[in-house]
Amino acid sequence: MSVKTNVMRILDQKKIKYKHYEYDPDGDISGQAVAKALSQNPKQVYKTLVTVGKSGDNYVFVIPVYQELDLKKAAKAVGEKSVAMIKAKELLPLTGYVHGGCSPIGMKKSFTTTFDCSAEAFPTIIFSAGKIGYQVELSLDSLKKVICYSLYDLVVS
Repeated sequence: MSVKTNVMRILDQKKIKYKHYEYDPDGDISGQAVAKALSQNPKQVYKTLVTVGKSGDNYVFVIPVYQELDLKKAAKAVGEKSVAMIKAKELLPLTGYVHGGCSPIGMKKSFTTTFDCSAEAFPTIIFSAGKIGYQVELSLDSLKKVICYSLYDLVVS
């Protein structure tokens, strides 16, 4: 492995088993392109989205790369009247991650995190390792040892 990301270091520190993947960070970094580059089922590859609620609180939602976040469902999941995606320029100062390399693990602060319930259908899921070009794969049970999260139906039907 050429690079250890902070996400990988956190997982190693907690002695959590994971697989890691690398892809060309200079290529297409859309979620579906990443799933294809890794030869993985796009239903098993997840993206991390950061929002802001009407209250001003921030929330993290993790959904399949081929799906779109339903903002009404997301708001309901976290008890907000509404949520909106944060501006791309706000992502790095808020989370420590850049667009395309955002992971639910290792953000600057802990945010309420919700995974789409479809994640339960797989023994493991794949998501960003905190840097463009790197992904990790682990089970939801292992993920619970690192972050607190809930499950909810979050995607546009």
